Amino acid sequence: MTTALAIESDPYILPPPGPDSLVVQDRWISATNTHPNSRYGDDIWSMGPLTDKPGDSIHKIHWRRCPAALRSEFQRLIWVLINGELRPTYVRERGFQNRGRDGVLSMRDNILQWLKFARWLDRQGVSQLSDCTVEHWKAYAAKCTGSGCTRDHALTVLRWLSDLWAFDQLSISPCGITRPPWEDEGVDDYLPAETGEARGENTTEPLDPTVIGPLLTWSVHMVEDFSDDILAAWAERRRMHASVKATASTREGLAAVKEYLTPLIDSGGLLPATVSRKHGITLAHHYVAAVTGASWNQVHHFVARRGLVRLTAQRPGPSPIQVPVAGRVDGRPWREFMDYEETPILVRHLATAAAIVILYLTGMRPQETQSLRSGCCPDPEPNADGSTPRHLIRSHHYKNVRDSDGHHISAGEERDVPWVAITPVVNAIRVLERIVPEGELLFSSTHHDIVGQRQHHGALKRASLDRRVEDLVAWINQEAAAQGLPDQKVPADPHGNLGLSRLRRTLAWHIARRPGGLVALAIQYGHMRTALDARTSAGYGNRGRRGFHGELDVETALAAAQTAARLRDAAAAGEKISGPAARRAIVGAASMPRFEGALTTPKAAAKFLSRDGLVLFDNPDSFLICAFKRDTALCDPDPGATSPNQFACQLGCGNAVRTDSHARAAREHADRLETKAALLPQPLGDRLRLTADRFRGLADAHAAAALDAEEAIA
Repeated sequence: MTTALAIESDPYILPPPGPDSLVVQDRWISATNTHPNSRYGDDIWSMGPLTDKPGDSIHKIHWRRCPAALRSEFQRLIWVLINGELRPTYVRERGFQNRGRDGVLSMRDNILQWLKFARWLDRQGVSQLSDCTVEHWKAYAAKCTGSGCTRDHALTVLRWLSDLWAFDQLSISPCGITRPPWEDEGVDDYLPAETGEARGENTTEPLDPTVIGPLLTWSVHMVEDFSDDILAAWAERRRMHASVKATASTREGLAAVKEYLTPLIDSGGLLPATVSRKHGITLAHHYVAAVTGASWNQVHHFVARRGLVRLTAQRPGPSPIQVPVAGRVDGRPWREFMDYEETPILVRHLATAAAIVILYLTGMRPQETQSLRSGCCPDPEPNADGSTPRHLIRSHHYKNVRDSDGHHISAGEERDVPWVAITPVVNAIRVLERIVPEGELLFSSTHHDIVGQRQHHGALKRASLDRRVEDLVAWINQEAAAQGLPDQKVPADPHGNLGLSRLRRTLAWHIARRPGGLVALAIQYGHMRTALDARTSAGYGNRGRRGFHGELDVETALAAAQTAARLRDAAAAGEKISGPAARRAIVGAASMPRFEGALTTPKAAAKFLSRDGLVLFDNPDSFLICAFKRDTALCDPDPGATSPNQFACQLGCGNAVRTDSHARAAREHADRLETKAALLPQPLGDRLRLTADRFRGLADAHAAAALDAEEAIA
């Protein structure tokens, strides 16, 4: 009776689970989730029923990792964590905004920390949670926060530990664990000292320009030039493989095997080879069976009788498929023929290349790309005037997606505003749609795990995709060497592995800092900048989230700060300055915060860029600095724009500023154009000479009007 009254009077208290109780209650499982649920009495609990994001792994709780003496109490507490809701009063006291239930990844990290605490308590001789004292809390907090972790991580760990006490209050039979002392005394004294570490979400390093250039170039080659050959070979390989499975052993088949292989053996020719996990290099059984019309067993027995495993390892050769080769590299066919054994590897690299193109030329997060499905980017209907609208990508986003009660939604939700897809992205999606069935995930592990065939659920996992990028780079470098193009290799990146999360940051970096496009597909950066400036129509913002704009604002702010720093240094070194905005530029550079190279947040970056007229943007292609003031800009910026349209920089703009360095660079560029003009037919050469004269005129105008910094602000 008491239990019933307690539950009825306090809806946050959960009834006690039994051995057969479901680990995840039905109310927390989405209608589309099909992962099996565990029982309370199981030794392993699956978090699958809470996992709806396509690219997430299924996490499990292994109870053998919890000390036996404390296992029953921690099982009850973790069951309450999985199925309970923190009281609103506790959430408000902690200062959380709209927090209800956390997502499965946060739960996993929380649970792992609780189990670490359980093992530590066991080593201290604590066999039940009610014996955990304030001194135990303090000692464990000191252990966690004194191990070199950052202040932010230490705060997260202490909050997880506080949740142990908070969720204990939601059980009908609490364990009686004491309230952590930092809940009463304040958490600051339990955290490491401030170290000046950078905060915010922008901690990922962009890829080096020398890396992203050839990586993107080869990825686009794979998608646009090689994909037809690869997919035709893949279809033929699957047809051949299926025919072998359906072929029975016949005398004619055995005779065909002998007729095919005996001349190669006797003549010392190369034998069609594959790599086996068990035998290493061995004869390509399926290929030989397919081209001869024999069964796999007949090929296998013939290989065993003639000792061809050893012989093939000595004389490995290709396995040509009879499909045409259309792709070109540097004007010549990229393959003499498509190879049966190489084809699955090429399909794998093709899908990876498509992922790079999509991620890099949209600015999507990896998890958003993993959720894309076939049909997500339909061909648009023509407008009434006959023009064709841009392709749009319908996708889901996941970051900070919660329902009206503050509960995390594992499946995410469809973006209110779709992504804009430029041509290379559309081509990449079309390639992936040829690999997976209609309506399936574009990166479905079932259809892309073609080498291992491990049949994982959902999309390829993040770690798997990251490994595939490294494998693609190795293939690119091997291919560049084989094609006689050593200058197109992908060099090692100074910051390590080329993780997919770095592509989003790299795109923002190049849009903000390389207006002329010093990497492959430079024109596409122009399309991206145009799309991104038209914030209300381009589809990169998303309701309250700034989406990719936040990333772009950070890079733009950092680039502007570095431009200001260079201008200050140039003025201090005695360089002169000219242009209608010279005075404003000197004042802006002097008043600009010195955070160049530091990390910042999208909110801080947006505030920084809103200082109309005082933010400086370097435009190396126009050999000037733009002291951007929206009302006087001739580049036709959008209303409310905080940066110039650098692809539309106009002569005579009132925002222009030049230094001696810009003038020198303009003269050097003019000299290069003159040299090139001498090697071209007269009409083209005359055009380049006119352009060279224009750049020399800019340098001459600077020399005539340039002032030092003190004179410029007088």
